[in-house]
Amino acid sequence: MNKTIRRAAVFSLLLVLALLLRSTWVQFYDGKALADAPENRRNAIGTYSRPLGDIVVGGKAVTGSGRVSKSDLAYKRTYTDGSLYAAVTGYASQAYAPTQLEGVYADLLNGTDTRLRTVMDTVTGRRADPGNVITTIDPAVQKAGYRALGGNTGGAVALDPKTGKILAVVSTPSYDPSALTSANTAGSAWQKLTTDKAKPLVNRAMRQPLPPGSTFKLVVAAAALEDGLYPDVDRPTDSPVPYTPPGTTRELPNENTAAPCENASIRVALQYSCNNVFGKLAVDLGQDKVRAMAEKFGFDDDKLDVPVRAYQSVYPAHMDKALTALSGIGQYDVTATPLQMAMVSSAIANGGELVAPHMVSQLTTGDGDVLQDFGDADRQRIVSARTAEQLQSAMQTVVRDGTGRNALIDGVTVGGKTGTAQHGPNNSATPYAWFTAYGKSDSTGKEVAVAVMVEQSGAARSEVSGNGLAAPVARAMMAAALKRS
Repeated sequence: MNKTIRRAAVFSLLLVLALLLRSTWVQFYDGKALADAPENRRNAIGTYSRPLGDIVVGGKAVTGSGRVSKSDLAYKRTYTDGSLYAAVTGYASQAYAPTQLEGVYADLLNGTDTRLRTVMDTVTGRRADPGNVITTIDPAVQKAGYRALGGNTGGAVALDPKTGKILAVVSTPSYDPSALTSANTAGSAWQKLTTDKAKPLVNRAMRQPLPPGSTFKLVVAAAALEDGLYPDVDRPTDSPVPYTPPGTTRELPNENTAAPCENASIRVALQYSCNNVFGKLAVDLGQDKVRAMAEKFGFDDDKLDVPVRAYQSVYPAHMDKALTALSGIGQYDVTATPLQMAMVSSAIANGGELVAPHMVSQLTTGDGDVLQDFGDADRQRIVSARTAEQLQSAMQTVVRDGTGRNALIDGVTVGGKTGTAQHGPNNSATPYAWFTAYGKSDSTGKEVAVAVMVEQSGAARSEVSGNGLAAPVARAMMAAALKRS
């Protein structure tokens, strides 16, 4: 054979082999990535070729599916009371990636979850019927928090301390997910929502950590009691007024200069929110011990899934003693979400044990068969039962005789802690108002833990306080959870 022809034949054979290898690679290795790519229109067509499964609150679906005409996407997502439940459901959009529960359980809701497939589905290659997500949300508690926050910017969470069930996730201002469902209209709605200065798409209950202010004093008090720095909440502390932290000449002031904060006990210091006491407690304990206690409650956990991933609440590292004092009153770089502070009150209310918070109780098929049950949540001992009992008593004093009186409910034992967190350079912006609490029905023993953060209310700076703005919201949510008015 002619050498030139032989070389051409070998070269052609190599090209064919390269083509075969490439096609095999694309089919077997890149195929799934290409099939799952957001740009692949077939995925959207498949997802919206029929009704989606539902997200269920209080036994009723708060989602649905509506028929679409003149489109290759046959159905679109619909919502009942969309603005009320947006912080729970998120949105399923023909144009944008799903969020919140819609995103976490997208495969279940569109029928691609392998647990939904029957034998016939496997044989025929048919997409399985979609499943449903059963939430732990209590409609009464959700509505109470949403209405009580009203036109304020803020977030709130309610938990069942015994089970870890999340009873409410409220974020205001909210938005109607229905505006984002249709590919034809989602673009203009998205533009409006993302340019809104109030940021309605932000889930302030779980995904916007801010300085928690004096509510963090519960964590410092827990650390002091567990460490044995002070044996109980009624022992006088060594806390001068004024208190100047080491390494600085700047005094740590108390909001109420007439309060009996000098050498105050932990109970009195919580009652009057004495900064000198908790600043010095943090310094005396040292940042490592305060951080260890904060992390036991859930701070610095960057994988807190409920099952939506909550943003990390932070207790800072590498501080000098002056900054450690500021951290003791929930300032400097300490940040927390309402979910995190509800977890603090929940663990205290539950005798020192924290049950993992979760807002989904079951995943089911469309016929109601249970695919997964989340009833037995993990639990962890955070503080001793004695420390929890001491803190419960001190928190009750805060509500009964201290700064949290607006949370009082007839027939309910309520313990809480207010917080007013500084905001902006040199505290130049409007402070954040916080309140975290637990309530226990005197007649039934039923319990609830809550945390509320009001980021912006429009109130005059002098009127911003945890008791004035956040405690009434917490009261409404606790009353609804415990069925008291």
